[in-house]
Amino acid sequence: MNAQHAKATRRDAVDNRERILAVAREALAESGGASLTAIAKKAGVGIGTLYRHFPNRESLIVELYRHDIQHLIELAPALVEAHPPLEALRRWFDEVARYGRVKYGVAEVIHAAAGRGLDDEYYDPFVGAIGVLLDAGAAEGTLKEGLDPEDVLLQLSVLWRIDPAHGGEVRAARILGLIVDGLRRPGPTATA
Repeated sequence: MNAQHAKATRRDAVDNRERILAVAREALAESGGASLTAIAKKAGVGIGTLYRHFPNRESLIVELYRHDIQHLIELAPALVEAHPPLEALRRWFDEVARYGRVKYGVAEVIHAAAGRGLDDEYYDPFVGAIGVLLDAGAAEGTLKEGLDPEDVLLQLSVLWRIDPAHGGEVRAARILGLIVDGLRRPGPTATA
């Protein structure tokens, strides 16, 4: 096999993997019971290709979790840089809610793979991302000072308990509104 053919083959494998993850994210948001066969078909790959990348359902779910959590961690400082703090917080919360729709049907797999959260390598960076958003809002004066990012994480954890099939998006928006209201500094600066 020549180098150019090997490079094209590796690119195809990377593209297949990304397409499988994108389709799995969408399928699992619709139903936590989405089958691997249905995901492979919708991604336009054979089931063997899916299994080469993800040997079982758990490995696919865990990789999707890692991918999505890393995205959320990296997104927080980018949003703070691009938007006023309160808007950055709301946009980030919206992304967390989208992730919550995926996690709803597969939370037990994720919790088991992450040692029930105790050994989760993403926990501290995720809490740190929340801290970035809270600190920016406190510095601007739109959020209360001294908020604990872990407290906010506990509040957000309700999102993966909301059934997306039964008004979940609307309910998540209401809950996020309540959380933001609780984080805002009272007074004239809270009009944003």
